[in-house]
Amino acid sequence: MTDFPELKNDCFLRTALGKPCDRTPVWAMRQAGRYLPEFRAEREKADFFTICRTPELACEVTLQAAARFDLDAAIIFCDIMVIPQALGLEVLMLKGKGPSLPEPLLDPTHLTRLVEKVDIRAELGYVLDAVTLTRQRLEGKVPLIGFSGAPWTLMAYMVEGGGSKTWSLAKTWLYKHPKESHQLLQRITDVVVDYLVAKVEAGAQALQVFDSWAGELAPHIFFTFAFPYLQQIGRRIRERVGHEVPLIVFAKGASYAIPQLAQDTEYNVIGLDWTIEPAEAVKLATTPLEGKPLRRVTLQGNLDPCALFAERDTLAEEVVRMLNGFGSASLIANLGHGMQPNHDPEHLKVFVDTIHNTPRS
Repeated sequence: MTDFPELKNDCFLRTALGKPCDRTPVWAMRQAGRYLPEFRAEREKADFFTICRTPELACEVTLQAAARFDLDAAIIFCDIMVIPQALGLEVLMLKGKGPSLPEPLLDPTHLTRLVEKVDIRAELGYVLDAVTLTRQRLEGKVPLIGFSGAPWTLMAYMVEGGGSKTWSLAKTWLYKHPKESHQLLQRITDVVVDYLVAKVEAGAQALQVFDSWAGELAPHIFFTFAFPYLQQIGRRIRERVGHEVPLIVFAKGASYAIPQLAQDTEYNVIGLDWTIEPAEAVKLATTPLEGKPLRRVTLQGNLDPCALFAERDTLAEEVVRMLNGFGSASLIANLGHGMQPNHDPEHLKVFVDTIHNTPRS
């Protein structure tokens, strides 16, 4: 086991575990990314996946945001699409388009193209090495988050071949090939669990699962094809890493599922997008499910990322409004989705500083 520097700021971890802290912790999804000029400078020298696969570079861009802002957590620079790559699919990152799979899974017969058993160290060791290196170079300033895409979101890309406005090809699988869809989702789940556990072993101090396209599903389809695998990931990771590593789930667009995510999974933190009022999210997260004891969870979110395009005074007002909406609920402040390439870094500073300078009840 690697010896790491002593953690100096544990506010994020304490809050994630439901413990008190003297300020509201804050970080931002995609806080290491294209909005930073120093990141764009690195991208001029190396393509996206080269950065991901080179631990020194992944570490460097992870640390950029931590060096610039008073954040309470860092998140390792990587991409959710490394799992489809590990499963044997080619993934390209095209400028202005995002992830592209030249040969997606067109029908269930294509499942035979996938790697049967993924060796996490062999296929994704570069991510683990980046985690260990970054944990060392953070020097205990803040904790380090590892992450993965959720099974449904990864399946959507693997079938669709890239981003989509309708996700009709991937959703067709769910309706037309339910058995094979479950087989694919289970295979992805197995890899996600091993991958995230390996990240903890490499030095990650918290884990987040991104279900970016949860909101594309009808609720009953979400509870059939997405929720059970989110549930399984939380349970299996918890069994292997214990209870001191916070688990975060972010099911974008599926606010209706907050009660189930909060009360019927092992996640400590429920991530929120910007389409739900904070007070409503608090209410849903504290809604007991029949036959289950009430779990106390922390919420994470949920400022509209486009609020960062506002004038600074307006932005600060929006941040205070968000904080007031959460009342006294346990909260990790964040955006309702990721930083955008044309965001002004100084406006993220306003967001972070306003969070820290605003007392909460």
